Amino acid sequence: MARPELARFLRERRAGLRPRTVGLPPGTDRRTPGLRREEVAELAHMSVDYYIRLEQARGPRPSPRVLDALAVALRLAPAERSHLFRLAGSAAPPPGGAAVSQVRPHVARLLERLPDTAAIVTDAAYGLVAWNPLAQLLLGGDLGRGTTNLARRRFLGQGRMYESSSAEEFAHIVAARLRRAAARYPHDPRLAALLDELHTESEEFRRLWATHPVHAPGHRSKVLDHPELGRLRLNCDVLLVPEDDQEVVLVTADPGSVSARRIAELAARA
Repeated sequence: MARPELARFLRERRAGLRPRTVGLPPGTDRRTPGLRREEVAELAHMSVDYYIRLEQARGPRPSPRVLDALAVALRLAPAERSHLFRLAGSAAPPPGGAAVSQVRPHVARLLERLPDTAAIVTDAAYGLVAWNPLAQLLLGGDLGRGTTNLARRRFLGQGRMYESSSAEEFAHIVAARLRRAAARYPHDPRLAALLDELHTESEEFRRLWATHPVHAPGHRSKVLDHPELGRLRLNCDVLLVPEDDQEVVLVTADPGSVSARRIAELAARA
């Protein structure tokens, strides 16, 4: 948590906010044009003392709920809200009570510009929200048709999955991400239904969930047994779409390798 930077950011945004913007009378006894500390505290439904300690860089680490309240009180734009969460050392969920299940057009267009890379986009509940043709050929022909959620695909066998050296690792990753999603979206009925289904039908998922797994997205490698191309050595790299809590997964092979040549052949067909 960057306390001095957080305190400075709160002071600057408070000073730049006009009373009329938040429905308060301008008054005649204001020493500065911005809001008073007690006004921000009232708008954020917190004690004045607590807010003052935050501005003085001596308060405790604020919870995501407190940060959300401050973002609303200070009328922060999405980028400013994300910055507020980063300063407080907390991951910022998108505004709203449910995971975003629609892909942004510019993210979808990104997948179209990667003809030699298999790419998919998943939401916070591991729902598949976008993919390109190469991903469908490489990862299973039913991808995006019969299979729209990779957690169900992994733990419940819903959809065709090729044998992979990373099956156990991926199970850990899925459980960790779903635990994170459950904390961020406690009132999302779609996510709650998915978790109930996984807990009821998968002993493996129940076991992993009980370990409280933690995972940070990044680079990993795996070996995939493709029914047509044979054994492929692949790299998986994750790009984050933080405003929607989504992940873009890029699947490639080392340049010049046998796997890269086979994927290029597959891409030509795609």
